[in-house]
Amino acid sequence: MSELHRFIFEGFPVRGMLVRLTDSWQEVLRRREAADDSFGVPVRVLMGEMAAAATLMQANIKFSGSLILQVFGDGPVKLAVAQVQPDLAFRVTAKVVGEVRPGDRLEAMLNAGGQGRCSITLDPKDRHPGQQPYTGIVPLHGDAREPLQQLSEVLEHYMLQSEQLDTKLILAADDKVAAGLLIQRLPVQGAGNIGGSSASQRNEDEIGVNEAYNRIAHLAATLTRDELLGLDVNTVLRRLFWEEPLRRFEPQTGANGPRFACTCSREHVGNMLRSLGREEVDGIVAEQSRAEVGCDFCGLKYHFDSVDVGGLFTPVTDQMPGSSSIN
Repeated sequence: MSELHRFIFEGFPVRGMLVRLTDSWQEVLRRREAADDSFGVPVRVLMGEMAAAATLMQANIKFSGSLILQVFGDGPVKLAVAQVQPDLAFRVTAKVVGEVRPGDRLEAMLNAGGQGRCSITLDPKDRHPGQQPYTGIVPLHGDAREPLQQLSEVLEHYMLQSEQLDTKLILAADDKVAAGLLIQRLPVQGAGNIGGSSASQRNEDEIGVNEAYNRIAHLAATLTRDELLGLDVNTVLRRLFWEEPLRRFEPQTGANGPRFACTCSREHVGNMLRSLGREEVDGIVAEQSRAEVGCDFCGLKYHFDSVDVGGLFTPVTDQMPGSSSIN
């Protein structure tokens, strides 16, 4: 079962989380395969790492709204997106427009011409009129403009720039598990890390020099991909931090933990078809015998025949039953 574990290092300004997506991640891949829309290994690994990373980031900030992690650029992978809700329900997808070769990493997939970007959007659940989601964007290269080859490096760079907080992130994924370990130095003064404030300045002054964080981050960096994917959480934490004052909290699993969930629905698809207009939708049905719309996240396909389309553009009180077919 997928699980999220939180912990702190007592007496030190350091916190951590470890996530393992198992059944939920396998469900994502199963649906893509069932829809005959699976991806190559490098893209599947990227999507798994994004799902794990976005889950860790959502759990870390406890935001009342959705967190959307995107990487996009000028390579064969046009876009990859992971979205996580406040209850840790997640979904993830990618748009591939060219050949991805075995062994391709972030630069080859998304940053072939140096135009790759990573964005994190926080979309409040109850937005006020006129309120816009917050979005932060960083390039897929470091301070010396060196291409970054791993998603974890990009996100560490993002956290350092946006929050002035040291962060160590270890990510890994295969077709059975998507997992991540996050270690982060706590802000100097609560959550008041606002640019220009004295707390923000002290946070910046602590970058790279906090001995406790540096020691713990170094230990975390020794975790291998195979260990993160193959070992249970208790074994991982014991091997890494057996000499540290680790305090663990109740893990989140099941309905309270990370899990796959898609927000698509027949009603949403119907509204999208209405926005196209009756003439265009009728043209699609005349040419293909039905309108088919697939969800990019879960692979579910919604079919609308001529009767269904008629119902979309007819007042509810005058509607006849349609086929309402879903594959």
